Parts: sequence; structure tokens; C-alpha cells
Amino acid sequence: MNDLKVLLRLLALFRPYRGWMLLGALLASITVLASVALMAVAGWFIAAMATAGMAGVLMNYFLPAAGIRAFAILRTGGRYAERVVSHEATFRLLARLRVWLFRKLVPLAPAQLQNHRGADLVSRIQADIDTLQHAYLRLYSPLVVALVGTAVVVAVLALFSPAVAMVVLALLLVAGALVPGLVYRAASTPGAQVIRERAALRVALVDALQGMTDLRVQGAQERMAETIAGVSERLGAHQSRVARLGSLSEGMVGLCANLATWSAAALAMLAAGAGTLAPEQVPMLALAAFASFEAVAPLPLAMQRVGEIAAAARRIFALADEVPAIAPVTTPSPTPLDSSIHFHGVRMRYDAAGPLVLDGIDLDIPAGRRVAVIGPSGAGKTSLARVLLRFWDYEGGEIRFGGHDLRAYRQDDLFRLIGVLSQDTQLLNASVRENLLVAAPDADMAAMERAMRAAQLHDFIAAQPHGYDSWIGEGGVRLSLGQARRLALARVLLRDPSILILDEPTEGLDAPTGRALMEAVMDAMAGRTLLVITHRPEEVRDLVDDTVRLTDGRLVRGI
Repeated sequence: MNDLKVLLRLLALFRPYRGWMLLGALLASITVLASVALMAVAGWFIAAMATAGMAGVLMNYFLPAAGIRAFAILRTGGRYAERVVSHEATFRLLARLRVWLFRKLVPLAPAQLQNHRGADLVSRIQADIDTLQHAYLRLYSPLVVALVGTAVVVAVLALFSPAVAMVVLALLLVAGALVPGLVYRAASTPGAQVIRERAALRVALVDALQGMTDLRVQGAQERMAETIAGVSERLGAHQSRVARLGSLSEGMVGLCANLATWSAAALAMLAAGAGTLAPEQVPMLALAAFASFEAVAPLPLAMQRVGEIAAAARRIFALADEVPAIAPVTTPSPTPLDSSIHFHGVRMRYDAAGPLVLDGIDLDIPAGRRVAVIGPSGAGKTSLARVLLRFWDYEGGEIRFGGHDLRAYRQDDLFRLIGVLSQDTQLLNASVRENLLVAAPDADMAAMERAMRAAQLHDFIAAQPHGYDSWIGEGGVRLSLGQARRLALARVLLRDPSILILDEPTEGLDAPTGRALMEAVMDAMAGRTLLVITHRPEEVRDLVDDTVRLTDGRLVRGI
């Protein structure tokens, strides 16, 4: 996808705020025209006063003086209003883009996002979208201002001197088209490289911070520092190249503005000498020519940014255009008859060329029944939960939930009906209360306490100085591994699901604590369907109705 198509697609996303965008561009155009008019009228006024003084005649200076003040006020007020409106438009655009991208990411998780680095995803949703603010502020709006400003100024100049208008137009085209075009060709590649290296630097920094302990243990911190320094050096080199092009382009625009000023002055003086132009209009045209370059001055910088903007937009669109592993269901979900689950000959693999991780699974879990699934790591236990939640699709067999084909359910409805404690549950860098309310925003304190008691964590949290408002840190770092797992379990229980899937619920707990936890969970989920995935069957064997073993994706009964 070339840069123009990318920019047009980006502009289409901005359509809901086109009113704000057009208003900002209009105010910017008015500001530029007011600045040109101020310079032109001021030049004419000074020359006219000098001419009247030398001739000894009276002149009405009130009207032009009022005009100068009016243009000055309009320029100042217009600039302020343009800044307010354009930045309001930009902030609205950025907010829309982030929400739009997040909504695109939700259906991709987790199957399509597993091949992306977390730091790279954050870079796209934060840094790349931040780069796109320049699309409006530095590209779309300046283009509109340049077109409007050039057309109006040249038209007005032509009323006084067609020759001056033609020269100014030619130099405006050089400064507003030729120079930006050259800058775009030279800056497009390094601009795109800036985006790539910036993303690589973010990934390297996140990896270094997350793995700091292991790096120190292995004595690899110096090698990691060299890697970061290398990425930083490349990023700085590309940024320096872009900055040099920006400085050169500014000099070229300044040169064109000065050439236009002196050319307009020379042509105007010739016209004044020939009697076709009033002498006091000479400085007016010269200053108007000089001020008119304010309309095109931002364009080289805009073209300098195109490479970065297009590269950032391309990275975002590449992510947004990924096809979800599970096609969304467009029809309403059926109403489950009960909370039963039935697997019939289910086969599933994570990659089309990879091995089967579930190979002909037949498993019936009637409503209200408690089943434990045991087996070694990699046997396919977690895959049962993933296909049940429609995180991955299955290529053969059938799964029925509540008497209906699982594929007939919307994923959001499955999430509402099924509670899951996965092995990689994430805790927020927030308080205990806020982590619980993620699952049930309307839950009251009594409900939270019931869930925490069932998870065997209430007494510990209540004993803390801040109780449920205690901060748990990034990923629950202020809690032990077992406490973090129990908090995640309490969050699932707070939702009060019809079906509960627990994937290694006692990880990080000693045997007595794990046993007590499972007994409390069984009491809390009395009458509900329960699927426990564990490699510690002794903690649940006499608490469940049935135990099955998975080995190499195949199910073995009678354990």
C-alpha cells in the first residue's frame, strides 16, 4: 500500500470529526490571510503617509489605522482559536484511533496476537498513534491552508499587477510544491526507519526491564546494554538525517520568500515608473509577497513527516487488517438449556502444519457435574478450555454447550456464562478492589468479600492497613504467587458464572492450602458445572465426580 492510499484511508477514519478539522483549517486560513493583509496594508499606509507628508496634503489615516488594528486582532484571535480547535480535533482523533484499534485487537486475542511482542503492540497503540497526530496538524490542515492562501493572495495581487502575481505564484509553487516534493523523496525512507527503530527500541527496553533479574544472574546486562545502544544509535542517525532535511527545506523556503519580495518590489517599481501603479502600492505588494509564504512554509515539514506518518499508519492497519482466528457470529446466541458440555471427536491444532493437540476428544460433562482433567504438561489440558471459549477453533468433531452447537454462540455470551481461571491471568497495577471490579463493576462489598473468602484471601487482605484498597503493584508483585492466584480466582468467582474452568488453580500453594482452597471453591460453586485442569490430582480427587487423563491430546478414562 503506497503512502497516498495509506493517507487517504487514514483520512477516512477521521470522517466523524471532519467538522472540527474543517473549522481548524478555516481558522488557520483566516489567520494566514489576516497576516498577509496586515503586512500589505501596513506597507501601503506607511508609504501613503510619507507621500502625503512630502506633498503637503491631508490624508484620512483613521480608516487604514483601524484596518491595521482589525487585521492584527484577527490574526492574534484567529491563531488562538485555530490552536484551540485544531488541538481539540487532534485529541478527539487520537482517542478515536486508540478505541478503534483496541476494538480491532479484541477479536484477535489470543490466537492472532501470540506472534506479536507485547512491547510492539504497546508501541503501535501508543507511539504510532501519537505519530498520527501529525497527519492533521502537520499535513492535512497545512495543505488546505496552502491552497486557500495561495489562491486568494495571487488573485488579489493580480488585481494590482499581473506580473507580480505570476512571479509570486511561481515562487510559491517552488516553495510549496517542488521543495516539499524533494523533501518527501529524501525523507520518506529515513522517516519510516525512525518508526521501525523506535518500535525496536521500545521492545528492547521492555525486554531488558522485564528480564533484569535474569540478565544480572547470567551476567548479560552489558550485552543487553550494547543492544539498546545500537538501536538508539541507529534511531538517532535516522532522526538526524530527517532533521537536516528539515533545516535545508526551511532555508529553501526562506530563499524563495526573499526572491519573491525583491522581485515583487522591482516589478512594482517598474510599473510605478510607467504610471500604471501608485508609488505607495510598491511596498504593499512587496510585503504581501513576503507574507504570502506563511501559507506554504509548513509544507516541507509536512512532507518530511509523511514517511513517519505513513509508516506508523501502515503498522496500525497491518494489525487491524488481520483476520480473527474465529469468525464472529452475527446471529443472536441461543439460550442454553442447561450448563452441560459435550465434546464429540474434537480435533484441534494451533497451526495448520502443526501436530494435533486434541485428537478425537470425547467427553460428556452433564450440568452440575465436577470433572478433573489431569495429565503431563503439553498433553492438551489447557487446549480444552481454549476451544470451549472459542479462543481457537477446532477442525473436527463437535462441541455442544447447553444443548446447542458451540459455534452458534457469540464469544461475548460465552464469556458471560463461563468463568475461567487461566494459567496466565493478568492482575492490574491497581488496588485489590479495582482488580475485583474488573470482573463485576457493579459488585458490592458483600459480594467481593464472599468471593475473597471462597478464595481463602479475605483474612489476609482485611488485615492490611488499607484493606481492599491495598495496592498490589505491577502484575501483583506485592503479593506472593499463591496470593496472586487466589485474587485472580476471587475475580472469577465474583462473576458467579454458570460454568467454572480452573486451570492449575493451586499453583504456588502448598498442599494443605491448596486443598482448603479447592474445598471452599466447591462449596461456592455448589450445583454448578466445574472443570478442573490440574497436575495435582490428589488435591481434587475426592472432591470431583469424575477424573480423566489427557496424554498426547487423547483422553483416557478410569483414572
